[in-house]
Amino acid sequence: MTSNTRMFFTMLWGAVFRRRSRAVMAVVASMVGAATLFCLAAICIAVPQQMNDEMRSYGANLIVTPIETDGRKTGIDEAMVEHTTEMVRAHGDARYATYRYENVRVNAAPYVMAGVDAAQVRDLNHHWSVDGSWPSSGSVLIGRDVADSTGADIGSTITIGYRSSDNTGSSADSSSSGSADGSGTTGDQSGQSDQSGIAAPSSPTENGRVSSDIMDTKGTDFRVAGIVDTGGNEDSIIYATLGDVQKLTGTKRGADVIEYSASASGDDLTKTVTSINDMTSMHVKAQQVTKITSSDTRIITMLQTLFWIVSLVVLVLTLVGVSTTISSIVSQRSYEIGLRKALGASARSISMEFYVESAFYGLIGGLIGTAIGYALARALTTVVFSRMLPVNWPLAIGSVILAALIAVLASIPPVHRANHIDPAVVLREE
Repeated sequence: MTSNTRMFFTMLWGAVFRRRSRAVMAVVASMVGAATLFCLAAICIAVPQQMNDEMRSYGANLIVTPIETDGRKTGIDEAMVEHTTEMVRAHGDARYATYRYENVRVNAAPYVMAGVDAAQVRDLNHHWSVDGSWPSSGSVLIGRDVADSTGADIGSTITIGYRSSDNTGSSADSSSSGSADGSGTTGDQSGQSDQSGIAAPSSPTENGRVSSDIMDTKGTDFRVAGIVDTGGNEDSIIYATLGDVQKLTGTKRGADVIEYSASASGDDLTKTVTSINDMTSMHVKAQQVTKITSSDTRIITMLQTLFWIVSLVVLVLTLVGVSTTISSIVSQRSYEIGLRKALGASARSISMEFYVESAFYGLIGGLIGTAIGYALARALTTVVFSRMLPVNWPLAIGSVILAALIAVLASIPPVHRANHIDPAVVLREE
């Protein structure tokens, strides 16, 4: 280390520790700015994904329905379900559930029955409030509205009849008309109201599967395993296992709706929908559930807007705080600066000392502030989302560097004034 360099750091060390109160003020100003900015940035990066995960527990954000071309309702077969799921998961993780809808009668009154995999539906719709148990072989899960209208309760028995006359017609329109605008919260809500079954033989079959008498109350007995209450259209549906629906109707076919709760959002979700719809050979149509996707996007946009506004305010306050502190230091050291200039010190060497001193304050404040900001961000995500926030090292390093840069930028005006100090005037005053 040369003598000039040693002298430079000696003077820097003395400047910092001779004026500890001013140095502390500069460090605190940088620390507050770094803590606030890092906390907001960490939350804005982590919260959208965590919020997306939370929103996914409230049902599907993507619905896939079949496109029928021959007027016969065949649904989406298992192979196509697997292929569609692979395409959705190519843009991120996704949970799904399939639904087969049939119009049935209970005590001659019409209802919609959905054949489902109970495990899939339970995993997809965490927000459902189920009193009792989920459907199993020989038992059904009925909506609250169904329970109220039929007087059924958990453990009671209801007779469900299937008739082909209630399930005739093309399903190409019915399976998608209710969800064309994606206004439901789940796929079964959006398409359940007008799902129609396949064409079946007109002659009656055993066990009440087909009947031409509208007042015929014959059918198959099912035990009520549970009652679902969501406050939505699910409350008017009867849920049974897919096997029981196949036995009741006497036919085996594909699903009418596939609901996906995909981790993809925004443009990625749009790309998923487009990629599925572009594959016309698949004979399926994908649609976003706009209520969930739009609310999700709206909340994230508001959060990011708030981040930029607060960040701008914090940056200005940090610049003012550091600049004021450096200005005070320059005023206190005006005699020293004038003496050094009288002895031949260049403006560059004086400026460099103040810039390095400011960067030092910024680095110390940035390190402490980033640590505090992470602690605050972690506490907020733990309280609000009950999840741990990992350390974002690139963001942490960037926060420290940014604090040092802001400190240097804030010192430019006072350093400029220091370089214009007239040594003759200052020394004469002393």
